[in-house]
Amino acid sequence: MSQRVLVVDDEAAIRDSFERQLALLGYEPATADGAERAMAMLHDFDPAIVITDVRMPDVNGLELLSWIRERASEIDVIVITAHQDMQTALAAMKAGAYDFLTKPLDLDQIELVLARCVRDRALRRKVKLLAGDSNEPRNRLDLVGRDPAMIEVSKMIASVAATRTSVLVRGETGTGKEVVARAIHSNSPNADEPFVAVNCTAVPEPLLESELFGHLRGAFTGATNDRKGRFELAGTGTIFLDEIGDVSPAFQAKLLRVLQDGEFYPVGAERPRRTAARVIAATHRPLEQLVREGRFREDLYFRLRVVEIRVPALRERAGDIRPLAEALAGRAARDLHKPAPALPAETIRKLESYDWPGNVRELENTLTRALVLARTPVLSPDTILVDASARFASADDAIAPDQSLGAAVRAHVERVLAAQGGNKSQAARVLEISRQRLDRILNREDDDGAERNGGRRES
Repeated sequence: MSQRVLVVDDEAAIRDSFERQLALLGYEPATADGAERAMAMLHDFDPAIVITDVRMPDVNGLELLSWIRERASEIDVIVITAHQDMQTALAAMKAGAYDFLTKPLDLDQIELVLARCVRDRALRRKVKLLAGDSNEPRNRLDLVGRDPAMIEVSKMIASVAATRTSVLVRGETGTGKEVVARAIHSNSPNADEPFVAVNCTAVPEPLLESELFGHLRGAFTGATNDRKGRFELAGTGTIFLDEIGDVSPAFQAKLLRVLQDGEFYPVGAERPRRTAARVIAATHRPLEQLVREGRFREDLYFRLRVVEIRVPALRERAGDIRPLAEALAGRAARDLHKPAPALPAETIRKLESYDWPGNVRELENTLTRALVLARTPVLSPDTILVDASARFASADDAIAPDQSLGAAVRAHVERVLAAQGGNKSQAARVLEISRQRLDRILNREDDDGAERNGGRRES
């Protein structure tokens, strides 16, 4: 599909050069000798992308950028700056430019930026459809957001998607780290190859090596046939390793070999196999602290963290709650075979007033529960059932001065459990205690647990 690109520059030689190169690259170009002419052309030509110089005699490029952002925010604007003019480049990015090109112009750079912009536009179109494709995995939440922090995430996705480099996605539980990984994969040149997701905490440690690298027949008791691992199944696609901070040091060494040499050994094999899969890892754990404590290999940390993307918590992007709620409620309604619900202003205000410790996953669960229980297609504030006690407490009010240690521990466990959507196993992992002890605390059978364990944290 041809993409219309409008080039705005007061130098005829630059306009002509752009026009020739864009046509060769398969774009549909048009040119304007200044910002005022570009404003007049915008409606009739209807470009997808505008490339504009900054220094022009009438209206400068940054003013044109602001004018476009106010009237046609769907158009991506790429700004041309002088070679050392980084202050202008930063001002352009803050004003909403998609990217900037520096003079003297490099044709390869132009091609790369435009290709990335086209992929990013495709990503945004996919977001607008929001789960309209019934073939998408059920547990996938689409990347939705107008908050500046999420716009930065989208830019990072667009930048890294064209590469094969490793990516580390950081963020709290429920923020959508797998969504980011899928977005990187679906906008990569290998998007038609498999996307293979593995939750490292969901696979017992003795089986993780076989799960990821495969095994040969007879390698261990029960290995009756050869079995391909997830790396081999991923081919030249993407393998997503969730909760990477929880794997053992022994497995970390084997994963490091994959990242360094592109090789792995199936269990029981004497010769390595090759992999060309891109690795995207995710964690909510503080890897830097784990490295200092000797619980996570420093060399593996740097191999994984070639590019880092931090997904903000929902409480940090309150402006996205309305579009997220509308999108998630609409999808939940389709799954429940109900009409799309209305979300009145007072309902949105209630959603925006909550801290969402469980992030987007908790918001989705809350809206789904409201739809299940609602008797009308209007979700009133009364249908939104949230646990106000699950808000993030400050250091001053986390524990009441007259509260016993056992009660304080139990209250914290209940908050973490609520943040994990009631999943006790996940809550136990976050708390770094056993599932049995979590049950004892909830059943009020472990009020003096801290004293009995000598203040030691149970693992």
